[in-house]
Amino acid sequence: MSEAVITESSAGSAGKQGSVLGGMVIVAGTAIGAGMFSLPVATSGLWFGYSMLLMVFTWYCMYSASLYLLEANLRFPLGASFDSIAEGTIGSFGRIVNGASVAFLCYILTYAYISGGSSIITYFLEAVDGVSLSPPMASFVFALVLAAIVMTGTRAVDRVSTVLIGGMVITFLWSISGLLGNASSDNLMPGLSFAEVSPFSFGALGFLTVSFGMQTAVPSITRYLNKDGKQVRFALLTGSLLALAFYALWQFSFFGNLPREAFPAIIAAGGNIGDMLGALSESGLNVNVSNVLQWFANMAVASSFLGVALCLFDYIADLFGFDSSFVGRLKTAAITFIPPTLLGVFLPNGFITAIGFAGLVLVVFCILSPVVMAWVGRQRGEGGYQVPGGTVRMALIFLFGIVAIVLAGLDLMGALPKFG
Repeated sequence: MSEAVITESSAGSAGKQGSVLGGMVIVAGTAIGAGMFSLPVATSGLWFGYSMLLMVFTWYCMYSASLYLLEANLRFPLGASFDSIAEGTIGSFGRIVNGASVAFLCYILTYAYISGGSSIITYFLEAVDGVSLSPPMASFVFALVLAAIVMTGTRAVDRVSTVLIGGMVITFLWSISGLLGNASSDNLMPGLSFAEVSPFSFGALGFLTVSFGMQTAVPSITRYLNKDGKQVRFALLTGSLLALAFYALWQFSFFGNLPREAFPAIIAAGGNIGDMLGALSESGLNVNVSNVLQWFANMAVASSFLGVALCLFDYIADLFGFDSSFVGRLKTAAITFIPPTLLGVFLPNGFITAIGFAGLVLVVFCILSPVVMAWVGRQRGEGGYQVPGGTVRMALIFLFGIVAIVLAGLDLMGALPKFG
């Protein structure tokens, strides 16, 4: 990032520090979304009890990784993004690797959310109004509307995300009440042994890491909260715990309404969000609950898109040195949104595949790099905030990252057991 942009960001933040609540909803909004709808498909082999154990462990590791990124971020001037932090800690080669990972991850997730959003829009219009909208056109409309919000700035994303999170809470609780009332204990607890489900844990790990990828929001929130480390940590903790609670309730509700044997057909159909909503509707779910669930799905994917796209937008501006003028933001928006939108138009059904690729590269950007960046700062004797736990916690998170990237690669090559 150029000095001019840093100075402008700093001046713009003076006296206008965002709220912790706003930071929390950006963290939660970044995590909650399409990841929630990929989890039942990805963890169907594990089923409820075992998937929750793996989910809690993954949450701890991903939350810890976000703290290491914050530790590194706080040692840089206000406004520094991933490119600046990487260059100042792991050098030119690390900057290139990290930069490529950042760009690929954010682009592939943005595309995944466009694919998921278009699937919901298409299914929703056909189910409610009988309107037929092609997936390519739905992808274009979804991307165009939300890209305009991101281009407006972080505060616009904060306000829209706050509204979306509020709507998500209402529709989620409404739909969950119906799902819980329709849930079957026989579906939820089929008496599976550990030996039956353990082989499917390897392929599920990549999807779980993506679902807790709130690291993408750390630089933006650090700037938004004016480098107040305590407030950023609180936003990361509460936002990630909110995501964990949402995921736990969703897993409980989804697995309680569909038998394990129903998932091979969902997976064969592509596993997109529309496929899962259709399966729930066909299970005998109340029509009103099904409609509310569709509204929740729309808001969840939109909030996740806004969080990740904001990270990508800030990263592109930092990388190319674009200023905050209208022309500068227009250039940033073009580079940010045209590639994933074109993928959404020409390949509208790539949701699950895109999430799988994201799980591979996310490990580099969201786990390994933050640990290395924090470690480099400590070796240099730089002061400031340090994540508790010493080298033991740091080594655990780094090892988790290595295991996750190996398993994600094997899964993409088809070398891991797949349910169904």
